[in-house]
Amino acid sequence: MEIVLVLIGLAIGVGLGAGGLMAYQRTQGTNRKRQVEEEAKRLVEDANNQSKQIIVEGKDEAFRIQAEAEENAKRRRTELDRESDRLQKRREDLDARYERLETREANLNKRQSRIDRRQNEVNAMYDEQKAELQRVAEMTVDEAREELLQLVEAETRQDMARRIREIEEETRLDAENRARDIIALAIQRIASDQVNEIAVSVVPLPSDEMKGRIIGRNGRNIRSFEQATGVDVVVDDTPEAVTISSFDPVRREVARRAMAKLVLDGRIHPARIEKLVKDARKEVDRVIREEGERAAYEAGVPGLHHEIIKLLGRLKFRTSYGQNQHAHAIETAHLAGMIAAELGADVALAKAGGLLHDIGKAIDHEVEGTHAAIGAEYCKRYGASNKIVNCIASHHHEVEQECVEAIIVEAADAISGARPGARRESLDTYIRRVKALEEIAKEFEGVEQSYALQAGREVRIMVKPEEIDDLASVRLARDISRRIEESMQYPGQIKVTIIRETRAVDFAK
Repeated sequence: MEIVLVLIGLAIGVGLGAGGLMAYQRTQGTNRKRQVEEEAKRLVEDANNQSKQIIVEGKDEAFRIQAEAEENAKRRRTELDRESDRLQKRREDLDARYERLETREANLNKRQSRIDRRQNEVNAMYDEQKAELQRVAEMTVDEAREELLQLVEAETRQDMARRIREIEEETRLDAENRARDIIALAIQRIASDQVNEIAVSVVPLPSDEMKGRIIGRNGRNIRSFEQATGVDVVVDDTPEAVTISSFDPVRREVARRAMAKLVLDGRIHPARIEKLVKDARKEVDRVIREEGERAAYEAGVPGLHHEIIKLLGRLKFRTSYGQNQHAHAIETAHLAGMIAAELGADVALAKAGGLLHDIGKAIDHEVEGTHAAIGAEYCKRYGASNKIVNCIASHHHEVEQECVEAIIVEAADAISGARPGARRESLDTYIRRVKALEEIAKEFEGVEQSYALQAGREVRIMVKPEEIDDLASVRLARDISRRIEESMQYPGQIKVTIIRETRAVDFAK
């Protein structure tokens, strides 16, 4: 019985436990459902808020894009309107220019017609005059030409005979001078050695690396140096050296000194190059003055005006037929003094005349006239005596020799120039050719400076940018080339380079 009761109690307990568990599960399910519903409601609200925010941002972005598109369209319409106005103006200008050209062509045609009519009238008048002259003279053109040639031939023969007699008379009168020349030829044995000038100078370098710095980036430094000095800089395989070439010894000396300073300084750029070239020119001017004083001292000619001294020093950089004129002047002064002493003439006067006889060669490329006339006029202006002036002016028989010292100076000049090894014809011919090349370029309007480079195979011309534009530079190069072809004889070809450069300079104060 007890067992039955226990079993009944267990059954009742189990039933109550299952009912409680089911009630608990129902409660938990209700709570979880409520939480899920709340979470779904929250997610829906978040999704609605985000969609509203995206819609607002999309509208703002659309408005911004629309505004930018309208601004771009407005700006484009403005540019198109401006371009249309410019094209319209250009079209109007072209129409006006075309009308002017048509008017000018019509005027030229009318003028050409008048010229043709005038030419026909002139030809008719010439034929009439020719026929009238033949009628009056009663001979044809060929007969008149033959008679004129016979007359000229007769006069020429008379002039030749008279000239032969004059030469024979001059030969007899010059017999005494030739005897003095024979005496002077013996004196030439004690003449100083003559140094023939060369056309290049070599500047040593500390290393071959310096060549690249001299050339500069894209050749900028070497072009600036050549333009500033007017020389040709040759950078070749010669170890630790560059060569400076120019027919003008003054330019070459200035360039040599400037290049040596640039190499020593190491700062090589266009502005530095221009400054050192200016300094080198000042140094060369000082050397010129010192060489003039040295020449006067060695020749024993005191009391010369400082301007004459300065001009005398410039002969240090002047050659004639390869002979340095500074050394030639000193040598001529010594020879003239010795000849004057042998003949009992005025030694001081002969020395002064011999020293100054070729002083005009220092400026004969700047002043019109012969070097004898230029030198005589220059020395007369600065207080030289009349006899010294006569020695200078007459040493090439351009004027009459008024004293025996003038004849002595002429003889001493001939001895100094004629002795073996004193002169060299080829160098002087080359210098005359390159100088003529530079002078041809300087004859044209707008040319500021010209330099002959590469042994006369190139002429480099700097023009004034305010007078010569780019198109005019092309025409100028062609005109100079044609002038060179017409007036000079040269081997190979000559390159004509026009340089047009504009500079703007200001100072910060």
